[in-house]
Amino acid sequence: MGSKDIFDEEDVKRIQSEYDSLVNNLLRCNKPGDRELIQKAFNVANKAHWNMRRKSGEPYILHPIAVAKIVNQEIGLGARSIATALLHDAVEDTDYTIEEVNKDFGPKIASLIDGLTKISGTYYKGTSSSMQAENFRRMLLTLSDDLRVILIKIADRLHNMRTLDSMTESKKMKIAGETIFLYAPLANRIGLYAIKSELEDLSFKYRQPVIYEEIASKMKHGEKKYYSLINKFSLPIINKLKESGLAFEISGRPKSIFSIWKKMQSKNVPFEEIYDVLAVRIVFEPLPGIAEKTTCWNIYSVITDSYLPKPDRLRDWVSRPKPNGYEALHLTVMGPEGRWVEVQIRSKRMDEIAERGYAAHYKYKGDNSPETELDKWIKQIQMMLENPLEDPIEFLDEFKMNLFSSEIMVFTPKGTLVSLPKGASALDFAYEIHTEIGNKAIGAKINYRLNPINATLMSGDQVEIITSDIAKPEKEWLSFVSTSKAKEAIKNSLRAESTNRIQKGMDILEAKLAELGVTPNTEIVRKIMLSYDVLNKDELYSGIELGTVNLDNLRKIIRKSPAKSVIKYWELKLLGSKKDKKGEEEGPLTKDIDPSSPFLLRENVEDAGQSYEIAKCCNPIPGDEVVGYRSPEGSIVIHKPKCPVAIRIMSNEGNRIIAVRWAIHKLVSFLARISMTGVDRIGLVNDLTNIISSELKVNMTNINISVKDGIFEGTIDLYVHHTQDINNLILKISNVRGIESIKRVEDFSE
Repeated sequence: MGSKDIFDEEDVKRIQSEYDSLVNNLLRCNKPGDRELIQKAFNVANKAHWNMRRKSGEPYILHPIAVAKIVNQEIGLGARSIATALLHDAVEDTDYTIEEVNKDFGPKIASLIDGLTKISGTYYKGTSSSMQAENFRRMLLTLSDDLRVILIKIADRLHNMRTLDSMTESKKMKIAGETIFLYAPLANRIGLYAIKSELEDLSFKYRQPVIYEEIASKMKHGEKKYYSLINKFSLPIINKLKESGLAFEISGRPKSIFSIWKKMQSKNVPFEEIYDVLAVRIVFEPLPGIAEKTTCWNIYSVITDSYLPKPDRLRDWVSRPKPNGYEALHLTVMGPEGRWVEVQIRSKRMDEIAERGYAAHYKYKGDNSPETELDKWIKQIQMMLENPLEDPIEFLDEFKMNLFSSEIMVFTPKGTLVSLPKGASALDFAYEIHTEIGNKAIGAKINYRLNPINATLMSGDQVEIITSDIAKPEKEWLSFVSTSKAKEAIKNSLRAESTNRIQKGMDILEAKLAELGVTPNTEIVRKIMLSYDVLNKDELYSGIELGTVNLDNLRKIIRKSPAKSVIKYWELKLLGSKKDKKGEEEGPLTKDIDPSSPFLLRENVEDAGQSYEIAKCCNPIPGDEVVGYRSPEGSIVIHKPKCPVAIRIMSNEGNRIIAVRWAIHKLVSFLARISMTGVDRIGLVNDLTNIISSELKVNMTNINISVKDGIFEGTIDLYVHHTQDINNLILKISNVRGIESIKRVEDFSE
């Protein structure tokens, strides 16, 4: 916006002329009070913007008038939207307030203008991208209130793009980049095809002016030839359609510059090798008693009687309209002089939807017409907006995916069509049917063949989801779903499960402490965390609920002094010994160990002067609660206290039982075994072995899995350094899709 200058007579005449052009060509403004509303809005806006100029130097009010023209004549909205367009910058750029709008024009127009004011700072890639993404989220929030806010914003952007020349180069690049990134695909998704193409071309013109001018020049150079070919192509079709008595219009024009450039890029060919630059559109008035769809195919038959069609270029959007409401039959045929020509066949109604957007017919409150595909899309956006904790950048990426995605159509077992983005998985389909079906999915029958739920779907597939009551969403599911509905449902389920697990673990711990007559506090919890070597309270509570943190020794842990709970040694020495350092270094321990004095088990047993071995009957590993048995030969055998052999020894040879404690073990590995059960699926074993060997760097020595009636049971033997390794492993594997239960096998022999 430029500086304030006094308007001269020429300015005043131009303002009146542009306004007259608006009101003399109004569409859908025949209700009583419509013209009066528009006149009142113009008077207020004109007064508010008086003597204000744009960067180009023209009176500022010409911009709101131009936006109002686009809103009415190119998008097809009515009097309220025109009034909103006229007033859309007044609240933001002048002293006129939203309260005054509400007083002068009522709450509806005030709400629309408020929505437009909130979204004035839209997304662009800059240093404050997170803030801009939040602004973008606010823009989309208006979808839930009134779609007209977005439509007026698109009209505003279109006029800004048409008058971008007066801006600085940096401003041009910013606005053009924002337009191709957001506004063009948004216009396309809502169904404003003509506006979408113009926004793309204008953005391309400012972002890559040299290439734009080169293509435009070549098209202009061949313009006469193009129209000559189109006329030559159309003549036999016109004659045949006239014979049928059909009322129709046929028009032809070259494709947009941006679409030609995109094809040059995708096919990696020069302009001269783009053969389907020509496009012809046939728009007909339906005949009484004959369905529009039938007429479309009749015209298709007339065209293919004269020209050879390219079978792989047939696009039938009359049988199944696009999700944004677009209906048409597209075909590509070999025209005169060996040139491919694209033909679009539409009824008058279809053409109106295509040119002005399905949004022009969007039902407002009080209309009970069936839910449209556009309604469903807006619902998806609303679902994405419902989670305020979502990272703004992640939200923006997910919205872009929904915005740009081309659709595939797949069938339910009963033949119902479901629209999904290209690249969607069977799990996306499951969540599209119902959230609970997605949450319980374990596999899918695609065209009657069994597939995993991460299988990618193709258009035309028939899909049946296989569910199980024991199935639940896993974190890895997020890596192969595409739709925001599926992602949100999985995230919500994982959050709920984690919260539930933590709460259950907390309840279990509090109950155990209550049995011991202990009131939980920060010091008690910290002591327990140190004893189990966990990083935080959530990990502790989750471990308790999963069973990886055993509370059997809770009484001992609570009674320990804080210092003892964190003592870790690398040497095998008596704990609590009163020997000084010199005494400790005099020599190794002898066989005559005081059985009442606990000592630490270190890794390098050869240098200890007192070796130990792991009992094969119970296979304890560092981190397990253990006791030592001093054998007659002098070695110490390490058992678990609950081991039947240890219990027998304690009852018969109690004098040979000694207290022992583990040191940190990082070098020596110990054999352990885990057992699992679950629902079988393709790739399960691969997932398990990847987690064990790649993620956790644990060596397996044996794996044994058997499957019966889709249910698998298995054991894995592996070498670990500490019970924490086993606990981590159990926690990781418990999240693998298909795993129902997993536990450590306490007693086994090699």
